[in-house]
Amino acid sequence: MIRAFGVSDTGRVRKSNEDKFVSDTNLGLFAVADGMGGHKAGEVAAQLAIDAMTGFISRSDKDYDVTWPYGIDDALSFDGNRLRTAVFLANRKVFRAAESSDDYGGMGTTIVCALLTGHHASIGSVGDSRVYLMAGGSLEQVTTDDSWAATILAHDPAVRPEDIAQHPMRNVLTNVLGGRPTVDVHVSERVLLGGETLLLCSDGVHGSVETADLERILRETSGEADAAQQIVDLALDRGSRDNVTALVIRYEAEP
Repeated sequence: MIRAFGVSDTGRVRKSNEDKFVSDTNLGLFAVADGMGGHKAGEVAAQLAIDAMTGFISRSDKDYDVTWPYGIDDALSFDGNRLRTAVFLANRKVFRAAESSDDYGGMGTTIVCALLTGHHASIGSVGDSRVYLMAGGSLEQVTTDDSWAATILAHDPAVRPEDIAQHPMRNVLTNVLGGRPTVDVHVSERVLLGGETLLLCSDGVHGSVETADLERILRETSGEADAAQQIVDLALDRGSRDNVTALVIRYEAEP
């Protein structure tokens, strides 16, 4: 059984909310997109990505004759390939829209997503929005940020996070939907045993709230709606200057 609830807030600085999300327990699809671009183009990019993904996941549900325009990754399951293809299609949708209008030029969006079918979870990401997984009371970040800071930390063990905490390029994204015709999509898969909690969030959350606080809220708050709202409220209280979105998913194994 899957229970989920998402909360998105414009925040205390931005004039509009460029975060969009989908939470569809029937499809098993959950995603958060954090758009960017002027003239409200970020909102457009994020919604285009969400719509494109939802459309493909809906069309491909139990349809083994579905067309795979980006080929098949043999290392992934059927559902892993569905999620991978959905993200590729979202990138194409956003990129083409950005090319078609001067108002939308340069727009893009991050995406984090999860496709849950039975006890199987496929998790995808592009950009610096995140997916966390809580199992056994411990919270783990299961996606990797596509950012300048994450790249530096991954390639130079001598550099500590605090060494680049104030660097002007620390939040520069190295991979987004819509920035170019092709995109690098990160997809991982795992088996759910029951009792797990997934948190999908934009950087308006993880940029302001420590992992320990996210873990505490998810561990101590049973209701998905209450947990998501507490996370958003805490991000705002901690001074987040961005849009803030938290989507909480709880999985319980069928008896």
